[in-house]
Amino acid sequence: IVESVGEGVTDVKPGDHVLPIFTGECKECRHCKSEESNMCDLLRINTDRGVMLNDGKSRFSINGQPIFHFVGTSTFSEYTVLHVGCLAKINPEAPLDKVCVLSCGISTGLGATLNVAKPKKGSTVAIFGLGAVGLAAAEGARIAGASRIIGVDLNPKRFDEARKFGVTEFVNPKDYNKPVQEVIAEMTGGGVDRSVECTGSIMAMMSAFECVHG
Repeated sequence: IVESVGEGVTDVKPGDHVLPIFTGECKECRHCKSEESNMCDLLRINTDRGVMLNDGKSRFSINGQPIFHFVGTSTFSEYTVLHVGCLAKINPEAPLDKVCVLSCGISTGLGATLNVAKPKKGSTVAIFGLGAVGLAAAEGARIAGASRIIGVDLNPKRFDEARKFGVTEFVNPKDYNKPVQEVIAEMTGGGVDRSVECTGSIMAMMSAFECVHG
């Protein structure tokens, strides 16, 4: 909940309900105006910055010593200070204890699938990693009308939950003695139409790339 705003801030006001986002948007640069990129020139994720942009200083301190900001949000503190571009205003009727998960995992997976991958109705989609981001990606594929959504994860306990988000088939790479991309290619007659990688693993990225048909 916004407690106060700095000089010149007009997008939000005290009392507004907001979600913090570590990949912010200035709304003016070429990336913010693009339909396919959100890597804002001003507010893209930067783990080394640690200070506010307008004066290069931190807004936190203890015993006179500065404490640096983290990923532009510093959300492990009860009160924080953010650039207004790192906030998204939400409906005040939304329960904060539930909507908080939308700030990262849900919007990331759902947005990547619907806005970037853009699977066509009836297409096949592979989702690598079935955590919060992967489940949201699967939901995006379901909303888009994908006919087959193949979930890939090393933890079979995630498969039952993934069904609720539209996953139709599951592949555990541990169950095969060949690369998972080959397994998926055989399942789909040459590869899927789209794949979404949601683990951050370089090996998974390679598999996700190679399981898409040429």
